[in-house]
Amino acid sequence: MTATTAAKRKLVLKMSVSLDGFVAGPNGEADWVFRTSGGDDSTRWVLDTLGDAGVHIMGSGSYYDMAAFWPYSEMPLARPMNDIPKVIFSRHGLDDGTRGDQTTRAFAEAKARNAERHGATPTVAVLDSWARPTVARGDLVEEIQRLKQQPGKYILAHGGARFARSLVTSGLIDEYRLAIHPVTLGQGQPLFAGLSSPADLRLLSVTPFSSGAMAVVYQPA
Repeated sequence: MTATTAAKRKLVLKMSVSLDGFVAGPNGEADWVFRTSGGDDSTRWVLDTLGDAGVHIMGSGSYYDMAAFWPYSEMPLARPMNDIPKVIFSRHGLDDGTRGDQTTRAFAEAKARNAERHGATPTVAVLDSWARPTVARGDLVEEIQRLKQQPGKYILAHGGARFARSLVTSGLIDEYRLAIHPVTLGQGQPLFAGLSSPADLRLLSVTPFSSGAMAVVYQPA
C-alpha cells in the first residue's frame, strides 16, 4: 500500500432506515424517524459519528433543510452540524439564499417536533458556515475522489434519498452507519435501489437503543 493510498480518508454514509429498507416515505415523509428515535444512548452514538467527521457532504435538498434548522437549534447535535465544514453537491449551484420555499416535508416535521428547542440565536460564524458552503458542481465520482485525497477526518454523507443512492451506486462508500428504526413503511424511497449487481457487506458493530432502534455499521466486503 502506498503512502498516498494510506492517506485517503474514507467516505461514511449516515442514514436512518426503516426495517424494510426505506429512508423516506413516498413523498419524503420522515415522521417515522422522530417517532421511533430519541434517548441519550442514540444521541451519544450520533454525536460520536458527527464528532469524528471532517466535512459534511449532502445534496441541495438536504442542505436547504439543514441550513434552515441547525443554526437555530439548541439540540446537542447542533454544534458539530454547524461547526464542521460543508460541501454541497449541486450541478446547478445554490439559490440566492432565499430558502423558505425550498424546504421539504421532512424538514417541516423536524422543526415542528423540535419547536421547543428551535430558539437559539446563531453567531455570524454559524450563519456563514451554512451561507457559504463549498459547492461541488462536477462529476460525483471525481468530486468524491478529490475530497478523499484531502487531509483530515472522514467525509460524512447525509441524505436525501436520491443523493444517498447516487453515492451507493458509485461504489465509493467506505462505511455505512445506518440507524434502523422499528417501523415498516411498505412503500417509499429505498436506499439500495439501482444497483447493477449484489453488494456484500461486512458487519462491524450493532448498537441497540432504548427506543427500539439500533445502529449498524457495515463496510463493503
